[in-house]
Amino acid sequence: MEAITDNEIKLQGIEALISSLGEVQAERFISLILREPFDYTEWQKKLWPDKSIEEISSMAMKNYSA
Repeated sequence: MEAITDNEIKLQGIEALISSLGEVQAERFISLILREPFDYTEWQKKLWPDKSIEEISSMAMKNYSA
């Protein structure tokens, strides 16, 4: 995988949000993240409480496209 700059990551992230949610909902998502304290690690733990680490890893590998 080729290294990309921080600005490129931000741009790709915004493009992914807009592609997935549309412009209005992408803005809403960003506002929610900025407004409320957000701990990504804790959020991930609560996202799939019934899945093992192995199952989550398998799901991630299936959805990863290099």
